[in-house]
Amino acid sequence: MQARPIQQVLDALRQTTRVKHYSLRTEQAYAEWVRRFLDFSGNTDPSSLGLAEVQRFLTYLAVRRNVAASTQNQAKSAILFLYQEVLGTPLPWLGEIHSARAPSRLPIVLTRDEVARIVAAFRGTHHLIARLLYGSGMRLLEGLRLRVKDIDFSYRQIVVRNGKGAKDRMTMLPDSLAADLRMHLYRVHELHRHDVALGFGRAHLPGALARKYPNAAREWAWQYVFPAAKRAMDVRSGIERRHHVSEQSFQRAFRQAVHDAGVHKAATPHTLRHAFATHLLASGYDIRTVQELLGHSDVSTTMIYTHVLNRGGRGVVSPLDT
Repeated sequence: MQARPIQQVLDALRQTTRVKHYSLRTEQAYAEWVRRFLDFSGNTDPSSLGLAEVQRFLTYLAVRRNVAASTQNQAKSAILFLYQEVLGTPLPWLGEIHSARAPSRLPIVLTRDEVARIVAAFRGTHHLIARLLYGSGMRLLEGLRLRVKDIDFSYRQIVVRNGKGAKDRMTMLPDSLAADLRMHLYRVHELHRHDVALGFGRAHLPGALARKYPNAAREWAWQYVFPAAKRAMDVRSGIERRHHVSEQSFQRAFRQAVHDAGVHKAATPHTLRHAFATHLLASGYDIRTVQELLGHSDVSTTMIYTHVLNRGGRGVVSPLDT
């Protein structure tokens, strides 16, 4: 297969992901894995490839590239999406491809003192984001994608829209964060007014809202709580707009903060969510409440934090201590 047909396949894949309302991150990941699969298979027409080629590629990722099980499964999902949804090719061999089994590991949890030291090492907007993630239990992207309308200062709560599994949920707005967050939003509002005065200020709206409510994109309620420092071109619409703070910029700042705080754990921004759950359970809150705040569908997912605390059936006292 020549370069042009491959590009047509990738364009068709991107179009299909948009029709199915997949996120931009999923679209980019699927397109990259399909490109790598076709390149690995000698740039052959994908309709001529089958079980052997798919298994060979997945084995190469696991054995030669030593990728994680989740990475291998994402590659498999992208390839199956190509055949099932884009090419419309029947897959009688689908059942013969098994997903890699991810190892079961306990989450890394920070102590309250370690969280305090890491958060104190941040500066500016990143400092506010770190406090919000730990104080509410939100995932990093959930916090970065937060809109002004989803913060309720009166009831001290936050609505997390389109979280993992495309679900909405409610979580807490820490009292100690309210005043600083109000001041931050005042500055963001001034920035938005400046953008609007220059002819910009149109936020990205999910789904068909931009078509149904053409003026909503400029409304203050729909703006990101943590906007980026600079405007950029939207890769899908071609409109210049101010996106939210990038995930990568906060991840870099977090690594630096962990180093500056002298914390010797493999912590990531998601570790703040683990700390939120563990510290609530340690304070005596019931696991169902924590499950609801985290947005877990099954309480067994939340139960992992009881193992970290050595509670439940394993909450025993060492004989050395008695």
